[in-house]
Amino acid sequence: MPVIEQGPIELLRRVRELHQSGVDASCVQRQHEATRLLRRGIRLLDSMHPVPPAHHDDWLRLRIRLLTTLAFSEAEVVGLAEGLARLDDVRTAIERFHDPAVRAELTAPVNHNRGLLLMGGGRNEDSIALFDAALAYREEQLAATPEPVPAPMVESLLNTLATRGLAYTRLGRVKRAREDLTRGIKLAEKHELRVSVAEVRRHLGALERRIGNVPAALRCFDESERTYRALEMEVPTQLRRERVEALLAAGLSDEAGEHLDEILPRLRQGRDNTRELADAELFRAEAALMSGDLDLARGLAESARQRMRRWGCQTCVANATIIGLRADTADALRTGEIPAALPARALRHARSMSAPRLAEQATVAKMLTVRVEIRRGNLRRASTLLAEVPRPGQLTPIDHRMLRRLCRAELAVARQDRRAALAEIRAGLAELDRVRDRMGGLELVSGTALHGRELGELAVRLVLGGEDPRRLFDWLERTRAQTYRYEPLPQAEDPELAECVAEIRGLTQSIQQALHDGHPTAAAKARRAELLREAHRMGWHAGNWGKPRPVAKMDEVAARLGNRALVSFAASADELVAVVVLDGGASIVRLGSAERAAESARMLNVDLNAMAPDHTPAPLAEVIMTSARRQAERLDEQLVRPLLAVTGERDLVIVPTGGLYAVPWGVLPSLHYRPTVVAPSATAWLSAELAGAGRARKVVLVRGPGLPAARAEIDKLATHYRTSKQLSGQGATATAVLPAVDGAKLAHIAAHGAHEPENALFSRLELADGAMFAHEMAGLRRPPRQVVLAACELALNRIRPGDEALGFASALLASGSQTVIAPLSKVGDQSSAAAMDDYHRALAGGASPAVALADAIAVDPMRRPFVCLGAG
Repeated sequence: MPVIEQGPIELLRRVRELHQSGVDASCVQRQHEATRLLRRGIRLLDSMHPVPPAHHDDWLRLRIRLLTTLAFSEAEVVGLAEGLARLDDVRTAIERFHDPAVRAELTAPVNHNRGLLLMGGGRNEDSIALFDAALAYREEQLAATPEPVPAPMVESLLNTLATRGLAYTRLGRVKRAREDLTRGIKLAEKHELRVSVAEVRRHLGALERRIGNVPAALRCFDESERTYRALEMEVPTQLRRERVEALLAAGLSDEAGEHLDEILPRLRQGRDNTRELADAELFRAEAALMSGDLDLARGLAESARQRMRRWGCQTCVANATIIGLRADTADALRTGEIPAALPARALRHARSMSAPRLAEQATVAKMLTVRVEIRRGNLRRASTLLAEVPRPGQLTPIDHRMLRRLCRAELAVARQDRRAALAEIRAGLAELDRVRDRMGGLELVSGTALHGRELGELAVRLVLGGEDPRRLFDWLERTRAQTYRYEPLPQAEDPELAECVAEIRGLTQSIQQALHDGHPTAAAKARRAELLREAHRMGWHAGNWGKPRPVAKMDEVAARLGNRALVSFAASADELVAVVVLDGGASIVRLGSAERAAESARMLNVDLNAMAPDHTPAPLAEVIMTSARRQAERLDEQLVRPLLAVTGERDLVIVPTGGLYAVPWGVLPSLHYRPTVVAPSATAWLSAELAGAGRARKVVLVRGPGLPAARAEIDKLATHYRTSKQLSGQGATATAVLPAVDGAKLAHIAAHGAHEPENALFSRLELADGAMFAHEMAGLRRPPRQVVLAACELALNRIRPGDEALGFASALLASGSQTVIAPLSKVGDQSSAAAMDDYHRALAGGASPAVALADAIAVDPMRRPFVCLGAG
């Protein structure tokens, strides 16, 4: 039947159905389908001629709705200009209404939508005038409406208010942005619009991230996500993306990459999600760049750039271009092979990004040109370009600030002005300190070091070339392990995190029972994995840290060492060196290849893990033992013997670097029976040494499940500590252990454990009611003065740039424990029990932790890979 033969009512009904189908398709990012449906609806409307007067207004309003929705779909599929042209058609349609009040009513959403499209295209300043006009009408409408105000009216006002706040955020107008967003949250709460509260709070999180308050941003995002989940709504992809931006600002590139890897497959399932997919690819490219995966960064940045070109967002295209350029520059500087066209291309990009909104991107391109020209020896050209780089503003990102400092330092080095270069590096690290001071949680504090990695490496290289051990010591302390300088404060419990952890424990018990009974566990395991990911995210901003302690001076360290020697390792490129401090002086010892030492340490741990089981067949054990001894001998020859020629018979305090954190020092032949303490920095060691012994006398002994040998172990230990509190069997629960060890002098925990490299604060001990996580012990009001972890691998750390080591044991040290005894690799139950009996017998007899452990390890070194961390 021809379309024209349909009656007006039936035709309008059919058009409404097409519009709703188009909206539905657009909401799930099927923009091509949405465009087809909406265009069909417009053709169907146009076939209705003449329009009966009784249906004229309905016909016109429906046409406006179709054109408005089509504007967004066509902007996505065809480009921004096409979308704006459709909104021009909407204005023309509105003028066909004779009633001025109707025209005003319909013009407000057009102003909002036009502003939204312009903002999406990077034209934030232009969008604000349109949002102002839309808000003026909606404010008048709200003021003239008696209570109760209809929810759609409030939602419309909130939508424009929040969007204007976002535009102000992008422009760096912080005060105006905060006013809009704070008012929006209050208004939404007043009218009990929970979805709107979540949405506006997400925008507030974006503002907090922009001004550098990453913990506050992550809290806003978490609160928004909890609201969506409580309402059984899907979490918006945009919220996930904004959380990624906050993680990148904190230097957590691996975490951000993993988060995006969860999102990208879903986005790629559809053909039409150009904008969202391009955004996700862009941030994934940035995460890859920060992690050093240059090929992945280049590929994703180019894919995002092509998608953004179709969308018409100049800002997004520029961001993708800059990531590709940064990857090419990093590759060239790393290999020393600089293509002749690279500096010209970088400068061409800088010059082409002339719009005010692209000033930040243009500045980065110019700084990359400076670095390349310095490497090529074109110092005059580099100096001229660097002079064009403006001083950072209030909202300049920290990575851009660090890049500017690096350019200035490298130019000074090229001019052979080492003093000026070190002054730039010192100023840059001071800026980074101010950012780090606001981070809050251990993960965020440690991750921030990524932004200063190249500055720190340059400082070490410069100072090492000067052969001045005192200055090298000072710079090593200034550039490494800054996490451990912060004074821990009592941590308020996060009820959401506590609830999440409690559910994880309950699920763990259910899974164990189901396995015992032969029931399915897949659903419970999937839920536990989901909760672990959620707890990890909450842990990003968990923690409460006070002011940073000053960096330790060499004279302070030397005075406290007494008859001991401190060995601080450092690597520059592949050269491994050590600064040895003893008797008030210092010297530099060169130790060969850093990569070779790290590989020997890795292989030694592989052998120790293989040898750990209590009942390994003798022939196999002998083969593994031979290999382990060979690796230990290699490490001993490369690292220890050259040092002992300087230190003599002194006890040692060792500050590792990189892969050397994995060395079980007491296993190495020359260190048998030699008391050795491992610390993340001399500053951290000095803080632990100077901490008062306090009046704590409580000793707590814990035996976790699944350790048959530990029953006898705990019984033996109890003979050394007659008044100890013992928790074992079903009584050894996390909920019982945590309050018991709070404020203890000594806490010994024998339990299975696991190091969690993706989020070290969620490394765990397995107790009767499930996992007890590192962040829980680290969050105690008074962490135990000494903690003994008779559990596998819990001395392991994840090493971030700047030698920021984070793991179960190191989290305890950062939180106030003075000494942690733990193994670096797997340990058999029987070997662990025997080692701990020897250790505690000596400790109870008055020996220091370092002395007691050295004697215990030397009895059977290869099966007792424990280390003494902190102070001894």
